[in-house]
Amino acid sequence: MTDTDDVGEDDTAANDDAENGTDTTDGSTADEADGSTAEETDGYTADEVITYAHGAGGDQMTDLVENLAVSRFADAEADVGLAALDDGSVQPIDDEHSVVVTTDSHVVSPLFFRGGDIGRLAVSGTVNDLAMMGATDPLALSSSLIIEAGTPKTTVEAVTESMQAACAEAGATITTGDTKVMGSDEIDTLAINTTGVAIVERGTHVPDAGLSVGDKLIVSGTVGDHGISLLSEREGFDFGGDLESDVQPVNDLVRAAMDAGDVTAMKDPTRGGLATVLNEMAEKADVGIDVDEQSIPVSGAVASAGEVLGIEPYDVASEGVAVMAVDSADADAVLAALREHPKGTDAAIVGDVVEDHTGQVVLDTGFGRRYLTPPEGEQLPRIC
Repeated sequence: MTDTDDVGEDDTAANDDAENGTDTTDGSTADEADGSTAEETDGYTADEVITYAHGAGGDQMTDLVENLAVSRFADAEADVGLAALDDGSVQPIDDEHSVVVTTDSHVVSPLFFRGGDIGRLAVSGTVNDLAMMGATDPLALSSSLIIEAGTPKTTVEAVTESMQAACAEAGATITTGDTKVMGSDEIDTLAINTTGVAIVERGTHVPDAGLSVGDKLIVSGTVGDHGISLLSEREGFDFGGDLESDVQPVNDLVRAAMDAGDVTAMKDPTRGGLATVLNEMAEKADVGIDVDEQSIPVSGAVASAGEVLGIEPYDVASEGVAVMAVDSADADAVLAALREHPKGTDAAIVGDVVEDHTGQVVLDTGFGRRYLTPPEGEQLPRIC
């Protein structure tokens, strides 16, 4: 499943081709891979419309957000503001405390899948984004449901019951919300927006750009479970009962890690998967990252299904995993704390933060070294 070419000119040329839309793994152009074409649609050319790729968590989404939002909204007095494009914002409320806020909209098909559903996904996603900022004790959540007319009430009841259970697991509660009903075919069944708020001691938040040369990279569990499981189910493949989404709140797991040592940066590998997250962290911190492929935890079921589907587990979402940079002196203690927790038994040290190849991630496959680049386009629409 991996390319064992040495890092060098060949990789750079391949990356340039992909960026220019001239090459993809299946022989199509990059424009074709993300569902767009060079033809005009309703008077707009392909680069003037929104495609699935703009929601995939990669460079195209970053460019879209920066152009449509960051450029229009000046950051208020913030320790972490919109321009940081982190998992949430951090605003000081007095000399001793800051409020952490995050928001997320969730769409998924099917609504109910092995290991979870859209309700559990919504609560877990928001709780986990708070946790990635170092805020492991949610103060309150909001929830907005947008429902297609004609949706059975039992469907919505099942979703809200699942949200209630996920809140109980995370030690959170929904304190306000909104409901909208759209006409038939104006929305695909159900979408959920959730916002989370937490209070932290000022200066204790954890940014995704906080890693430094010498830090160790830790992944708290197996990667790719959510994305591979959903694609398999959607396409009608049955790879056995071991393949299911990992969606879960991990704020308690993150708390255990932070109590054990100095966690310098965190991010959850949702859209775009581990490959995207590591590249974002390296670029923001202006450091390089070296990763040992054999150390990345991937379940046997996900690896097998990924081979059949032609999908790298590193390129698709996990919904119950944290990627952490940890001071090297504390790495063993943090790893031990994670493995002692029932949600972190597969945690592993997977790499190092280095001075070389700043802004890039190099994967040691055991046979050679190659750049681990973010996935191009959108392979799995509507998975988170």
